[in-house]
Amino acid sequence: MKLKMLVACVVLLAACDSQRNNPYSDNDANQAVLYESFSERPKHLDPVAAYSSNEFAIIGQVYEPPLQYHYLKRPYELTPLSAAKMPTLRYLNANGDVLPEPIKDTEIAFTDYIIDIKQNVNFQPHPAFAKDATGKFIYHTLTSEQISAVKTLADFTQNGTRELTADDYVYQIKRLANPKLQSPIAEMMKNYIVNFEKFSDPSGFGAEIINRYQYKIRIKGKSPQFIFWLAMPFFAPMPWEADAFYNQTGLKDKNITLDWFPVGTGAYFLAENNPNRRMILLKNPNFHGENYPTDGESEDMKNGLLTDAGKPLPFIDKVVFMLEKETIPYWTKFLQGYYDLSGISSDSFDQAVQFTGSGGVALTPSMTEKGIQLQTSVTLSDYYLGFNMLDATVGGTTESARKLRQAIAIAVDYEEYISIFMNGRGVPAQGALPEGIYGYANGEVGMNADVYDWNGKPQRKTINVAQQLLAEAGYANGIDPKTNEALILYLDTTAISTDDRPRMNWYRKQFEKLGIKLIVRATDYNRFQEKIRTGNAQLFFLGWNADYPDPENFLFMLYSPNSKVKFGGENASNYENPEFDKLFEQMRNMDNSPERYEIIQKMQRIAQHDAPWVFGFHPKNFALYHQWLHNLKPNLMANNGLKYERLDSQTREEMREKWNRPFQ
Repeated sequence: MKLKMLVACVVLLAACDSQRNNPYSDNDANQAVLYESFSERPKHLDPVAAYSSNEFAIIGQVYEPPLQYHYLKRPYELTPLSAAKMPTLRYLNANGDVLPEPIKDTEIAFTDYIIDIKQNVNFQPHPAFAKDATGKFIYHTLTSEQISAVKTLADFTQNGTRELTADDYVYQIKRLANPKLQSPIAEMMKNYIVNFEKFSDPSGFGAEIINRYQYKIRIKGKSPQFIFWLAMPFFAPMPWEADAFYNQTGLKDKNITLDWFPVGTGAYFLAENNPNRRMILLKNPNFHGENYPTDGESEDMKNGLLTDAGKPLPFIDKVVFMLEKETIPYWTKFLQGYYDLSGISSDSFDQAVQFTGSGGVALTPSMTEKGIQLQTSVTLSDYYLGFNMLDATVGGTTESARKLRQAIAIAVDYEEYISIFMNGRGVPAQGALPEGIYGYANGEVGMNADVYDWNGKPQRKTINVAQQLLAEAGYANGIDPKTNEALILYLDTTAISTDDRPRMNWYRKQFEKLGIKLIVRATDYNRFQEKIRTGNAQLFFLGWNADYPDPENFLFMLYSPNSKVKFGGENASNYENPEFDKLFEQMRNMDNSPERYEIIQKMQRIAQHDAPWVFGFHPKNFALYHQWLHNLKPNLMANNGLKYERLDSQTREEMREKWNRPFQ
């Protein structure tokens, strides 16, 4: 009898609970909680090593480098973050003397970046700062027994904090230079920061404390691009106490490290890192405060992006990243209102988006009925099919090799690729620069005239043109005169899964248009990287995401001193053109100006004609978000956008209840 009554009560409770499939705790109901997901645990959360987008998605909320990108303004504009103001620049000659005005670029041997930091900024609560009544650190000299007793960072019951100082920034720059920590930007910084390798020598290192709230970075020559690095987590302050705490023997075995639990001054701190379930960010109780921007672009007011102008940040109390390895369950939960925003997988694309008669995109009726919003943005990324310019067949500077590459560039129809494999979510590339980067030219001016004709818009040349170029290259009808058989080319790739086969077959068909036989050589990532490093790949497919919004960060991939084989740089094609190199050296340290713009156009035309790449595409981001999430604007350079977002939790609760009523 008791059993039957219990069952009846359970059934009754289930019927009354309109959200019985809610995957979250009821304790979240009284907070502004944002729900997102992750499919793979970030490998590094230590800013010395983190360099991937999924890593920056976390540490961008926790760490505060000196500068940040204005959330609303375009073109992208740097503003102070943990710095009190924009850096002061001082130019010096070879003797270290400050140069008087007017300054000629040829006289500049060094540039000092003098950075003033904000005062009264404290680090998040953390055991590394905890002290006893005598001022001694509680957890810096743990015994093996004490370490055995803890399982996670939360087991350390006492926390502390202290004020941010200039020393924390210099300490982090020394960490970047320490070869034991293997920072991915260490080699690059050797080219910027004076005496970078002398990180253990306080008298010679290029980063120096001036006073408690001011420090200096001395770089070689003049480089307008260096300032962009000061907006990246690599240059965020790191307290020495964090290293002292985490470096204790035994803590690494329990994943109690900087790679799992960062220590910063940002709007949020990482409270939970459980890679098999979830990651949780909480509002930092020690956050120094910041206000929502009061200005932006002309459309921002109309789009509701300035409704919160001047209000204190952050708006959201808690961010929950749930592990979701499969796209279908994630999509279902988004439609139920249990995730606040979502990308669009290929499986869900037709359900979410439809193309308009003018070639634009719009949400389907089922999405608009739910009040779901769509945002699209062209990424600051390049994806390209590269030729190894050291290769005897496709490489070199002969007219024959150039025409072979041009013929292939015409035949590989990336408009078709974008339509078939990307649901139209991409823009065919005309050159190395994506839209949004200074020097990008729209329309006929920026068109790759060796691959396209202008017909009110770029129109890919016909396959007949490609076949004629191929014949002029000495391969009429795709026949290799050395063998009297079809020319064989090799594409090295990491696309080894069954899902990748349709794309590889598509590439084969593009070359078949010319009578060329393409052999795909699939391999693991490490072997692929080795082939690229040693110049043993003939053709390959690669991509690049902007580190900072400057043309130098894209065009440097075609600069010969960055050759992968000769110098270990990012010029994977090993392209070399003396005229291009000369223009690059002239352009890279210039301030934006009409003269710089014209130089960039010349460089683009040289690369288009030489065709070391088949310029592929710039992907388009499609993002969906629910009506209750506000202040979303694509910012392809900022990593700290969560603090600007605002939730209407009441509307979300009402919609969840409406969408998740149980069947009667």
